[in-house]
Amino acid sequence: MSETRWTEATGADVVARFCPSPTGNPHVGMARTALFSWAFARHNGGRFVFRIEDTDASRDSQESYDLLIDVMRWLNLDWDEGVEVGGPNGPYRQSERMDIYADVAQKLLDAGFAYKAYDSAEELEQRRDEARAAGRPSGYDGLHRDLTPEQQAAFEAEGREPVIRFKMPAKDWKFDDLVRGPITFGAENVQDFVIVRANGQPLYTLTNPTDDALMGITHVLRGEDILSSTPRQMALYEAFAEIGVGSGFTPRFGHLPYVMGSGNKKLSKRDPESNLLGYRDQGFLPEGLLNYLALLGWSIAEDRDIFSMAEMTAAFEVERVNPNPARFDIKKCEAINGDHVRLLSPAEFVDRLLPYLPAGVDTELVAKAAPLVQERSNLMTEASQMLGFLFAGEDFEVDEADAAKLLNDDGREVVAASRAALAELSDWTTDAIEAALRQALIEERGLKPRLAFGPVRVAVTGRRISPPLFESMELLGRDTSLARLDAVS
Repeated sequence: MSETRWTEATGADVVARFCPSPTGNPHVGMARTALFSWAFARHNGGRFVFRIEDTDASRDSQESYDLLIDVMRWLNLDWDEGVEVGGPNGPYRQSERMDIYADVAQKLLDAGFAYKAYDSAEELEQRRDEARAAGRPSGYDGLHRDLTPEQQAAFEAEGREPVIRFKMPAKDWKFDDLVRGPITFGAENVQDFVIVRANGQPLYTLTNPTDDALMGITHVLRGEDILSSTPRQMALYEAFAEIGVGSGFTPRFGHLPYVMGSGNKKLSKRDPESNLLGYRDQGFLPEGLLNYLALLGWSIAEDRDIFSMAEMTAAFEVERVNPNPARFDIKKCEAINGDHVRLLSPAEFVDRLLPYLPAGVDTELVAKAAPLVQERSNLMTEASQMLGFLFAGEDFEVDEADAAKLLNDDGREVVAASRAALAELSDWTTDAIEAALRQALIEERGLKPRLAFGPVRVAVTGRRISPPLFESMELLGRDTSLARLDAVS
């Protein structure tokens, strides 16, 4: 077999990919991988391919597929080739490429790079136990590597159905990881591996490198959890070069660090904090979430955390990714998202806010109220919650905990005094409302602002935390404001 011929693709010849499996909810680790692959392609002026690895019918689902498409579009990680958009190398769902994998597997068999193995599960386990007891590697021992046609026929006469194994060359495997630098796997640690199950189902070990080869992928960024599969893929690429599958070149690999969650454990897709769609529901902006995910292993500069995706793609170099695990900090993620909320233009902020407000709200009122909450919100849901009092109508309720703290006997007395002072106003404006309440509560009663305005805030907005009180009351209107004061005084 020939030696590995690494791609030398640069610039517009770069082709990166993202190839998730449609199982469960999309998660933040997946999004980080997609982001880095996308940014790498965009930085080089190359192409970004988005395909789906859906050969596991027992776990894959159309719902998960739809969620993946939804998430990629929400994050604005556009792709040049792949599912939904098409391209010259389709189809882009592995479930539609079975004939391709069968053809490649047969070519590998015919050329002697693969073989049929008839071992039973019990036989394999017994030999593995013996190897472990003797201190030897417990991978496949190659027992069926060189079966004669007669031996194969005898196994088949017993009713045994073979798997197809790839024949690993007996050599060390060295490569220069784009993130981790030089890596070596000893020959003893990489045994012959299965590429097709006994039922004819191709495995990831075959489908993934086959697709990469046929789609012209030049650079593969993926999680470090599959680092150990790299020698197998290198060997397959050497075989592909011999049988005419792909360009004859092997892509460059970069293995991204783990994303760690609470308790310093690897963040699993089952962890609530990893659920991508949950972040959208909580009111994260795509650019805010992506900005934070970019910081999980990479930085644009030592003293800078906030940047746009355009700035990231201009600066992104995969060699600067830190190989050490990165911890996902939800508080920092929220803070960075808040910076992006405040970077929105007033009109854009309103557009982003509307989906989090009740349907049919007065958009002019939203536009007037938006400046009151934009600077105070890290999440769009925080903004919508603070403005909820404007659109509650007959469903308006005062938070019980906030009422217990501020609408006691003294608080209700403050509200009653406020109601009396405001009833005399002929000009219902922010300045007039503030002047009347300061006169009645601070100057005449000698109350501190917190004790003066806190009960009024809870009575009018329903919460201790709200937009500025006087502006809120102007927007709410005279009649509604006075009615809410009446309800608790």
